[in-house]
Amino acid sequence: MIPIDPWRLIQQWQSELDRLSRHPFHADETSVVGGEWVPDVDIREEPERFVLCADIPGVDPEAIRVDMRNGVLSISGERRLDDESEHRPLYRRMERPRGGFHRRFSLPDSADAANVTASRRDGVLEIVIPKVRKEPGRQIPVSR
Repeated sequence: MIPIDPWRLIQQWQSELDRLSRHPFHADETSVVGGEWVPDVDIREEPERFVLCADIPGVDPEAIRVDMRNGVLSISGERRLDDESEHRPLYRRMERPRGGFHRRFSLPDSADAANVTASRRDGVLEIVIPKVRKEPGRQIPVSR
């Protein structure tokens, strides 16, 4: 059982306001957030793929879930306390957020949902979404 710390909630709220002020276009209609904390995410477009990188240090890879459905990419997970035994130390200060997170992103029609890959290294989750290869247009003859 973890005691509720109202100051921690205020700090999380302040942290979220600070993040939004640094990235005013970060919270748009394509990015849905939820949970007890929000990992920062970068999305870049390359000629053959989209690459999403999320900062999730301290999250066990087994606690990460990546789903792709109906053009929406979802990532979720949970960061737990370092020591969840009943004899854990009394924290004097806790600034690193804990608990669950959930992010959703709408992807363009050019995203190849069947070939999405995910890996984690040095606390960064990297999701690679290849683009669907477009067939070149062709002229269709009209018969008489």
